Amino acid sequence: MTSKSSTKHPRGARPRLASEPDAASPRVEWLEVGQESVGQRIDNFLLAHLKGVPRSLVYRLLRRGEVRVNKGRARPSQRLEAGDRVRLPPLRRPQQGAPIAPSARLQDRLAGALLYEDDLVLVLNKPAGLAVHGGSGIDLGVIESLRAMRPGAELELVHRLDRDTSGCLLISKRRSALRRLHEQLREGAVDKRYLALLCGRLPRSEIEVTAALRTNRVRGGERVVRVDPLAGKPSRTRFRVRQRLGALTLVEAELETGRTHQIRVHAAHLGAAVAGDAKYGDPATNARLETLGLKRLFLHAAALSFRPREERPPVHVRAPLPATLEALLQRLEETPWT
Repeated sequence: MTSKSSTKHPRGARPRLASEPDAASPRVEWLEVGQESVGQRIDNFLLAHLKGVPRSLVYRLLRRGEVRVNKGRARPSQRLEAGDRVRLPPLRRPQQGAPIAPSARLQDRLAGALLYEDDLVLVLNKPAGLAVHGGSGIDLGVIESLRAMRPGAELELVHRLDRDTSGCLLISKRRSALRRLHEQLREGAVDKRYLALLCGRLPRSEIEVTAALRTNRVRGGERVVRVDPLAGKPSRTRFRVRQRLGALTLVEAELETGRTHQIRVHAAHLGAAVAGDAKYGDPATNARLETLGLKRLFLHAAALSFRPREERPPVHVRAPLPATLEALLQRLEETPWT
């Protein structure tokens, strides 16, 4: 007769049942929204909370309905209220090692790019080629670098610029300022002006484009925006001619909405894509412009007006056009484009 063997466990321990989760396994997490996050979009709330989790995964969780607010599905644009309960699905987060510090050269660039600062906000003249935040293979963006340079500060992006766009980037230093500025953005009370060189002639000195835009994600998570009258979101850009340079046109673009790639797609919709635009522009034209020294997108956030405090006048900030773009304009004045 075979005797039944017994397994001994350390004193005070018991075997884990098959249905019980391992202590190291991710579990459902519940977050309660405090006053500091009132009015914040759920996607921005999650991105701030889930440090190190790819943005693409955060938006995938939202699309699949795996994130719940008060037991209901949450859309990325949903605004949070005090006391809301946010449910996060079991999520394995990357191990947090020592934070990557920005190089001394990058710190010097950002310190020298400061255009305006008070106790609530700061405005940087973001260099082209520098992402505003990390992700998709980028360890450090502007916001992560600033947080490393100013430990303990509550720095948050108020809006975003494409990686290849330079110019005015607004960053809040307090949650209260972030909520106020997001409200101003929703109400169209933040004035954003861009300078762009378009590959084409505009028929009038001022043109307003209202083509609805839809963002699609292709393989690899890359965003591509298309004009879509049926499923697109309302979008409005006003182009004003600043200078005609043969077959090229320098314009001021005023944004009344802030869709992804809005200026670039609306310009291409006019048949005059932004110079140097590898995604929506003409490769042959871009190759010709590169021989004149254009090695980036000619899109620059030149001016920004906002009101950090309701009781004070608006703040107006301007970012000078980078020297490389000024040099290109000078060459085109000497030899107009045909």
